[in-house]
Amino acid sequence: MPRRQMHMTGADGAALRAALRALRTKLGVPDAFPAEVLAEAERAAREPRLPAADATDLPFFTVDPPSSRDLDQAMHLAKRPAGGFRVHYAIADVAAFVAPGGPLDAEAHRRVTTLYFPDGRVPLHPAVLSEGAASLLPDQTRPALLWRLDLDAEGRVETTDVRRALVRSRARLDYEGVQKAIDTGAAEEPVALLEDIGRLREALEVERGGISLNVPEQEVVAHDGSYALAYRAPLPADGWNAQISLMTGIAAADLMLAAGTGILRTLPRAPDGAVGRLRRAAKALRIDWPHHVPYAELVRSLDPHRPAHAAFLQECTALLRGAGYTVFTGGESPDPAIHAAVAAPYAHCTAPLRRLVDRYTGELCLASVAGAEPPQWAVAALDALPKEMADGGRLANAAERECVDLVEAAVLKDRIGETFEATVIDVKDHEPREGTVHLAEPAVVGRVVSAARELPLGERIRVRLTEADPGVAKVLFALA
Repeated sequence: MPRRQMHMTGADGAALRAALRALRTKLGVPDAFPAEVLAEAERAAREPRLPAADATDLPFFTVDPPSSRDLDQAMHLAKRPAGGFRVHYAIADVAAFVAPGGPLDAEAHRRVTTLYFPDGRVPLHPAVLSEGAASLLPDQTRPALLWRLDLDAEGRVETTDVRRALVRSRARLDYEGVQKAIDTGAAEEPVALLEDIGRLREALEVERGGISLNVPEQEVVAHDGSYALAYRAPLPADGWNAQISLMTGIAAADLMLAAGTGILRTLPRAPDGAVGRLRRAAKALRIDWPHHVPYAELVRSLDPHRPAHAAFLQECTALLRGAGYTVFTGGESPDPAIHAAVAAPYAHCTAPLRRLVDRYTGELCLASVAGAEPPQWAVAALDALPKEMADGGRLANAAERECVDLVEAAVLKDRIGETFEATVIDVKDHEPREGTVHLAEPAVVGRVVSAARELPLGERIRVRLTEADPGVAKVLFALA
């Protein structure tokens, strides 16, 4: 998914929507699915490969944004009689619908990942599957990869199992509803335990030196031909839900490492220069970062509801840009093997409707638990997956960057010549009269050029908007 998610609401915004359509054309974003792909998807939706095991007695629930229909995960949480917890985590079984080597499989390898734009998304799989037969929608029986993770009283995983089973979600929940139910004490135990388990897993994340970034989502609101930008700061429930997925990804990595064949999501430690840049940004945003305080500890202390903290968290995502995939086979030791932000071996396995690699990870984990050889089609695809995922990731990142530029230009297009309060958050090393500013209002980060003097890093200044034209000119400011 993109680093900065954006959602458009409102009935207006025709100019921006036209610019977004042009952007998709420029980037070569896939358009409609070919006829043979749609035909195979329709057949698969009618006749999926169904497992023999039946877990429909478990009352699963999903937690997603209200508008989502591509539901990859459903969970059921319970206390164990002897202490600790049992997590059942159902993941959509995309392999039950996609035949290896067929048109649907080939199209998924071409698309690699679902792409997100302010006005909609470009899905990895046809909607008849991603929003229909394969999605874990409420009150529908679906094939799934059913993970069972038994945790001790501190939230540590004691045993892991994964197998194919039929599941049935009973409730479709969203983050705000879950948060409200937990805060008011109205949540039933399976939902209330999300906080208990989530907090325990967050504590274990701190213990192992990992970090989760609570980056606010940017929302674009169109109304009467003009636009506004706002941030949605993640709720605690967002983080607790993410911890269930992270826990499963760590368990998946452990299974594949034990079997000697797999594909890990890896991230090297950030170079000193990247951390140094973050320290400059922290100073610019007046965030106190004592030298003895580790980066992870600082990030956990920030409040994403505060504009300066939200801007800094956005800058922190730069440390995630070296992430990739590492394949290992035949019992070899993967190198690298660790995801620096997770601070453990980790694998993508919980979003197969939206990300290609997760389908393969699931198959390898099933084989590991069964003590069997993984399917040949899955092993044969491993060597190509890192490049495929990297190419898909570059397209997703390019789309995100361009979308941000378009939206910010649309927000400011009628305000050329106006001045704004801003903070200088970055200055070019070799050209100190050029840099980046963060506006106090609206929520825009843009390039600034000073003709007369060097930019004062970390200081509040007034800037004048000189350029902003969606699809033509990116936002540009001059020192006022």
